[in-house]
Amino acid sequence: MDMPRTTRRRLLQFGAAAVPLAALGSALPSAAARAAGSPTAGPAPLRMPAETDRHIRTYMAWPALSSVWGDGLGAVRRDIAEVAHRISGYEPVVVLARPAQAAEARYRCGRGAYHGIDVIEIPNDDLWIRDFGPTFVVAPGAVAGVDTNFNGWGKTGTKYAQPFANDAAAAGILLGEYGVPRVRAGFTGEGGSLETDGEGTLLATVSSLVNPNRNPGMTQDQVEQALKTSLGIDKVIWVPGLAGQDITDCHIDCLARFTAPGKVILDKPGPRTDPKWVAVYEETKRALQSATDARGRRLDITELPGPDRLEIRGKGDEFLSSYTNYYTANGAVIAPQFGDPYADGVAYAILQAAYPGHRVIQVAIDGIASGGGGIHCATQSHPAAPAAVPAAV
Repeated sequence: MDMPRTTRRRLLQFGAAAVPLAALGSALPSAAARAAGSPTAGPAPLRMPAETDRHIRTYMAWPALSSVWGDGLGAVRRDIAEVAHRISGYEPVVVLARPAQAAEARYRCGRGAYHGIDVIEIPNDDLWIRDFGPTFVVAPGAVAGVDTNFNGWGKTGTKYAQPFANDAAAAGILLGEYGVPRVRAGFTGEGGSLETDGEGTLLATVSSLVNPNRNPGMTQDQVEQALKTSLGIDKVIWVPGLAGQDITDCHIDCLARFTAPGKVILDKPGPRTDPKWVAVYEETKRALQSATDARGRRLDITELPGPDRLEIRGKGDEFLSSYTNYYTANGAVIAPQFGDPYADGVAYAILQAAYPGHRVIQVAIDGIASGGGGIHCATQSHPAAPAAVPAAV
């Protein structure tokens, strides 16, 4: 069931005051309210869905600040418009933009859209809506949005610091606009640090979540319990990651992704990748090979080789040349293309085999990748609520 845009009164009701999952009560339909913690709790808890589940729409954000992007602002805006256009062939797209920039965003994004691209005036700082936007959880007949307490990746006072006050507020405002109940997470993190199979298994890096720049004073066990409680997760598979070497402290969505329950794609660094990222891949592979998911299955791992760093168009240490940072829309996989013809072709073939029911569409995103992110970082899906279970007679 689609969620309509709502009034400012509804925005204040849902967006301004986030509540714990168990306190949502009457804000959700009965099936989800039971799952949220009433005495009549049923078998279907609110749970973070797989990205391959059906979406109502995709959210994106218009890059706002020349102080962040410098001379690359025009290029990254072109990339965002192109990605939005490609996704709009499969589902509606909503782009957040500052009020003063909304007209340009509408002009750049709106030409030739298929399902439509709606620009909504919500102040933002950057394009990484996967990280600062809501992470959704679902139950039969209901959807809620989890605000993961975005704090600018914990980079205040470091070389990676950039403005994030507008981004930090955007999840609540966006959920209010669409009348979606807002849940305050029991941890601080970002959507890019969370990868699930939709059946209760979460992949995450220790470096991005068990980190004093997000969750000071919390042990790994405490962070894990907060993830389980906030997202309806049964089991967390931790991989080490690497702290302090990029703005995200090694998000999982550039490293390993579920393609289906029990099946994982693992990013394998291409030739001439910095050795520290090769070590991250090797550690991750070992961790995944020894892991089982929430249902006791061993993981079927497919490696997705990266491009040769000398063959790609983009340059610089911050350029993210990960094919694993793709996005699955309704019926399509929107994936990056970097200009290494052989590697681009291999990535296409592997992704098409992994998603046989989807069409793989490769998009040049040199502007986005120059900022250390990718297509997945720049998108967030609003899932459809699963069908409600009829009440017993």
